[in-house]
Amino acid sequence: MRILLVADGRSPITKNWIRMIGSLGHQIVLLSTFPHKPIPDVEGQFFLPVGFSSFAGSQVKSEGQGKPSRINGFVALFRPLLMRIRAFLTPILMPRYQAQFLEYVNQINPDIVHALRIPFEGMLAAALPEEIPLIVSIWGNDLTLHAKTSQLMASRTRDALGRADGLIADAARDIQLAEEMGLRKSIPHIVVPGSGGLDLDVIRAAAGDSSVENYEIPLNVPLIINTRGFRPGSVHQDVFFQSIPFILKEVPEAHFICPGMRAQPQAEKWLRELGIDTSVSLLPFLSQSNLWALYSNADVYISLSSHDGTPNSFLEAIACGCFPVVGNIASLREWVDHGKNGWLVEPQDARAAADAVISVLRDKNLRSRAAVINQKIAVDRADIQQIKKVVRKFYEQFE
Repeated sequence: MRILLVADGRSPITKNWIRMIGSLGHQIVLLSTFPHKPIPDVEGQFFLPVGFSSFAGSQVKSEGQGKPSRINGFVALFRPLLMRIRAFLTPILMPRYQAQFLEYVNQINPDIVHALRIPFEGMLAAALPEEIPLIVSIWGNDLTLHAKTSQLMASRTRDALGRADGLIADAARDIQLAEEMGLRKSIPHIVVPGSGGLDLDVIRAAAGDSSVENYEIPLNVPLIINTRGFRPGSVHQDVFFQSIPFILKEVPEAHFICPGMRAQPQAEKWLRELGIDTSVSLLPFLSQSNLWALYSNADVYISLSSHDGTPNSFLEAIACGCFPVVGNIASLREWVDHGKNGWLVEPQDARAAADAVISVLRDKNLRSRAAVINQKIAVDRADIQQIKKVVRKFYEQFE
């Protein structure tokens, strides 16, 4: 089959899906809603800017890059406001984008279209002619956050769900929410990791090849890693930074690693205001292999989110043996048995987050037991070889 993937071509998740779909023997054409570098093993690559994405880049600097540009600095400083403006204007402009999308569809002539998230790729693909099957993937906060930002966003979300012929979600909760928002109950659906699964052999090999020494991180101290970056409205990084002084009071040697936060004005401001700059390493955006190395060296992975599915970073962290302290939300309760293989906390309570991290750092046996449990969970529920079989069978329904 020729599969048209409508996605953000910059995303590691998109690239993982491309590798996985390609390994199933399908032809892949990518229509990216963001500018991106060419991706190997893709039959055709096209760019359709949606929601001012022509001006977008990474949130952060990549490894080896110099200082951020003035535009990137402006975006970092005003990201919450710019995201609200984009969420307001893009649904209004969607008919214009959909007309351009249909021109690409006529040119590409796909057998299946797969939109990797609802805003704004699924909304774009909702204009697809009925004779072409549409598969829609839901990301963690598509329904619980983005769909609630305005009446028009909710309407466009319902349009995408109503048009879908198949649904892929990374949390069982989202299947029920999607049905409440217009998804036909008769259509096929599966629940798999949003990234398409983890290549556990590659992760383990990469984790064993590197060390924290590459980033001037202290050795032989408790390490807490936060890789969620800035996601206004869903991940509460302000609460994370507020929890650090409480943790340092009880575990003064603890050190915090924050990939994707170097040169972020808000993060630097919090370090100054809280007086914690010597205990926190703000790192640039890192390659996946370097992130896996950091996970394997860290003791605790922390993600304080109110709106999420199953974060890929969470799955990678537990696959590397890192103990998760995460927000107590429905999607993560599907993976975490509180106090056994992870810790669930109120995501907007800095003291509760701090108490959880302190308890986990003081209990080495808990961390060791959890690592064994979580690595088995990763094999059973997130291994790309297993997920590939599920996705293959799912796609076959639309041939």
